[in-house]
Amino acid sequence: MGINIFSLTGRTAVVTGGSRGIGAAIVELFLRYGAKVVFCHARDDAEAQALTARLAGEGLSVSGQECDVADEAAVAAFAQFAKAELGHVDILVNSAGVSGDKAFEAITVADFDHMIDINLRGTFLMTQAFFSEMVERKFGRVINLASQLAYKGAPAMAHYCASKGGVVGFTRALSYDGAPHGVTVNAIAPGPIETAQLAGMTDGWRRLKHAELPIGRFGTVDEIAPVALLLASAAGSYFVGQTLSPNGGDVML
Repeated sequence: MGINIFSLTGRTAVVTGGSRGIGAAIVELFLRYGAKVVFCHARDDAEAQALTARLAGEGLSVSGQECDVADEAAVAAFAQFAKAELGHVDILVNSAGVSGDKAFEAITVADFDHMIDINLRGTFLMTQAFFSEMVERKFGRVINLASQLAYKGAPAMAHYCASKGGVVGFTRALSYDGAPHGVTVNAIAPGPIETAQLAGMTDGWRRLKHAELPIGRFGTVDEIAPVALLLASAAGSYFVGQTLSPNGGDVML
């Protein structure tokens, strides 16, 4: 039998926003490929419990804890929990995020701050909680969730596109700090994926986006999770500062 270069056996992973959507799909796939996983979630205890129970029924053990990724104290507490559960963290997936469409003139400072807080500040805080120890151990994988809209932009989404553009820039810059020490930092920029976030967009926005896609459909979470597996595994060891774009042709780079 050949070596499985996608195996995560012996690796430990943290996934933020791991109770549903893309995050939950990554949690499950990482477990199936041998990783020990801890995830955090926000205000969705029922979904987190349902996920852990379903996976436990299949012999896959995972722990989750509520955490506001934009809150420094909450992130510190979650990091302590994760390290107690895992011993150390090899892989960090920053999947927690929020979205929404709103006319630019109607975006309040609170709207803008909330988007930046969760999508960008949260990525920064969570990465800072684990990055230095990865550098010390000379191994780590940081995978950030951006968006194809960081490149393309979109009507009524200036705050969201700004936050995800920041994630792409953060990923590129931090990769210079990590790569010399065996820590790779990369991102995934999905196109529109059938999740609760997409369902929360207005019907008009969804129709407009659907019409733009060469593939003629929205994506699924199971089409994004394997990209995270690639970047987390030995198969993705030469990716540094990259943003991979499974987006149905919405942006062609």
